[in-house]
Amino acid sequence: MNKEANNQDLNESHLTIDGHFDLLMDVQLQREKGRTKVIEEVYHSRFVDGGVDVIIAAVFVDSSFLPEMALRKALSQISALYEEVRESPDKLMICYNSKDMERAKQLGKIGFLLSLEGAEPIGTDLSLLRVFYELGVRNLGLVWSRRNAVGDGSFFHPVKEGNKGGLTSFGVSVLEEAERLGMTIDVSHLNDEGFWDVMEIATKPVIASHSNGRSLCATMRNLTDEQMKAIAATNGVIGVNAVNMLVGDDDHQSTIEHLLDHIDHLVEVAGINHVGLGLDLCDDFMKYVSADVLASLPRKPFDVLPGHQSVPLIIEGLTNRGYQRTETEAINGKIFASLLIYLFSVGFFSD
Repeated sequence: MNKEANNQDLNESHLTIDGHFDLLMDVQLQREKGRTKVIEEVYHSRFVDGGVDVIIAAVFVDSSFLPEMALRKALSQISALYEEVRESPDKLMICYNSKDMERAKQLGKIGFLLSLEGAEPIGTDLSLLRVFYELGVRNLGLVWSRRNAVGDGSFFHPVKEGNKGGLTSFGVSVLEEAERLGMTIDVSHLNDEGFWDVMEIATKPVIASHSNGRSLCATMRNLTDEQMKAIAATNGVIGVNAVNMLVGDDDHQSTIEHLLDHIDHLVEVAGINHVGLGLDLCDDFMKYVSADVLASLPRKPFDVLPGHQSVPLIIEGLTNRGYQRTETEAINGKIFASLLIYLFSVGFFSD
């Protein structure tokens, strides 16, 4: 069987999940300008060509809208997704549980599971967490790379800051309430102090939806080997990130081959059952970053994997490195699916 046919057969045999994509910011902003069917016209063919079945769609609020507009922007992004599904019901579907993900694949639709990338939309009102759950949010990233009422984020590169902290008392309450509701806790973007607080407090599997290995790329956004092992010990999953700043210490190192090196390392340290994809593709969103901001960054962000349509390149690369079919299935999303199936089976409202 040739490689193209083998990739197609592989993608048809299981759920392929991208554990993190900042899709909704782009969709909401384009809809704000009057465009409709953004996902269908811009993204759908890429997902199909790449064999991607489910996108964990992050709700991300840019710092320029904080704090006053956080809740409104988050709700606007979620509303935009609901409108997109209403406009393209034959192609798109919102997923609330594992059965929905499986049903989306069976119906030939792309499934979307909602995630908060940072708890800023709830401010300091714990009751809003349940509202977001009712709207379909199932993953909770506690912070982005900044400080909020929950805790401190990890920066991409060193910055001048005061004393760092772990989770606040409110952050502990958020974690406990999220677990009670049935949300998965996501530690990507959390600083080291907060990470270990989560490991001490969490009682269910924890994920790092889009983080790589710090020993291969030294940014604090990546995980140490000890952190990888700690996530695996919760029966959690780490999603490998395809953005250059998390793949290599310089742009020459930021290649698909080095991305595969990160997968090799994650598999070696955490075990293959704890490694997935959380690609965090960013090229589509660079149009929203001003020239002044880009000029201030040590490195311009770019994707080492050229879009979701290129996911088969990961399969091919892993196969060339000796991975077996069941192993590439695991990394491509089967393990994320298994984790979500487990959480949905035990994590609904307790009252």
